Amino acid sequence: MLYFIILIIVFADQLIKFYIINNFSYGQSLAIIENIFHLTFVKNTGAAFGIFKGGNIFFIVISSLIILFLLFYFYYYFKRNFYTKISFGLIIGGAIGNLIDRIKLNYVVDYLDFRIWTVFNLADSAIVVGAGILMIYIIIKDFNFKNNKES
Repeated sequence: MLYFIILIIVFADQLIKFYIINNFSYGQSLAIIENIFHLTFVKNTGAAFGIFKGGNIFFIVISSLIILFLLFYFYYYFKRNFYTKISFGLIIGGAIGNLIDRIKLNYVVDYLDFRIWTVFNLADSAIVVGAGILMIYIIIKDFNFKNNKES
């Protein structure tokens, strides 16, 4: 299940980015819902919110190490269940999607533009949702562990 989720995220992410690169010029925006949601082609050479622009080699190295660490941690230390498979699959899939861009293009293709937030992509969304699921799982598991321990 982990690899299936990773493959779906990477495939969908790269397919959408391929479409954006081949059908939009840099900076071009298409209103899906006027003033609320647009598709906008942005080249991000930095990290979240465009910070650390131009640090592509650094981000390639860090992303690669994080992906390897997460795979190692998942297999050797983390209890593998439905929630951890989904969360790790989303996080790793998103990280690989953005890593492919950095290696292939020297920037990450961003395109989801809600006008009140910085432009982002499917891979970014997968990482955030995966991290959220993992955090909720850990909090609930820890809460249940503490309650069972006190009984």
